[in-house]
Amino acid sequence: MDTAPTTPPRRSRSGGPHLGALAIVSAALTLLGLIVGFALAGGQAFISPFSGADAVAAYAQQHWLSIRVVSMIQFGSAVPLGIYAATAYARLLRLGVRVPGPGIGFFGGITASVMLMISALGSYVLSRPDVSSDPTIALALTFFTFITGGVGFVTGMGLLIAGIAVPSLILGFVPRWLAWTGLVIAALSELSFLSMAIEPLQFLLPIGRFGGLLWLVAVGFLLPNDRREVRRESATHDDDAAADTVAQRTEADLS
Repeated sequence: MDTAPTTPPRRSRSGGPHLGALAIVSAALTLLGLIVGFALAGGQAFISPFSGADAVAAYAQQHWLSIRVVSMIQFGSAVPLGIYAATAYARLLRLGVRVPGPGIGFFGGITASVMLMISALGSYVLSRPDVSSDPTIALALTFFTFITGGVGFVTGMGLLIAGIAVPSLILGFVPRWLAWTGLVIAALSELSFLSMAIEPLQFLLPIGRFGGLLWLVAVGFLLPNDRREVRRESATHDDDAAADTVAQRTEADLS
């Protein structure tokens, strides 16, 4: 007796790691680095490179353990950020985005991750007492870690956010207010490169760093996995709109 061939069950494609979880891990490690560094340094914040060579060298000699632990945590926070960029790129392609946005975001995310790693490695070298004993070298390393972990990281972060926010705004993947917030953060992040010559604009760096991480967390939980979710949401909105229209017409007829 012939039997009809059975169709194997269709497997759902994996969306990769959860974007929200990746962003939370990266943000949590960033916050942990700040707290641990502050505690190990006896409540003293990391010294600015603009404080001068002698002050930087003295801080590095005294708080080398704090610098080393923070550099380790900072390096670790860059890993989930790079994975986030790759996962978001694949997600946007699966959602049917065929414009340069996802590629730009992927480039920005990898740039931000690599810049953060380079900055952390520079901080590790600074934590070596035999290196920081030379004030000139200590100051050079501090400026290097500042510019790579500041302007380098934030500029890449801005591109990552813009690459996600623009198609999300046009295609309605996330709420409009969230997409517009991302575009504002991205614009400010890109303008942060001006702080290389105009030091008062350095206030843009924490906006791009911490505001950008919070935005990635929010988008990580709201960005749909595939087009079916977008269609279902659109259909729900259309049904609600149709129901409202019918209700308004009914009220008009009764009146």
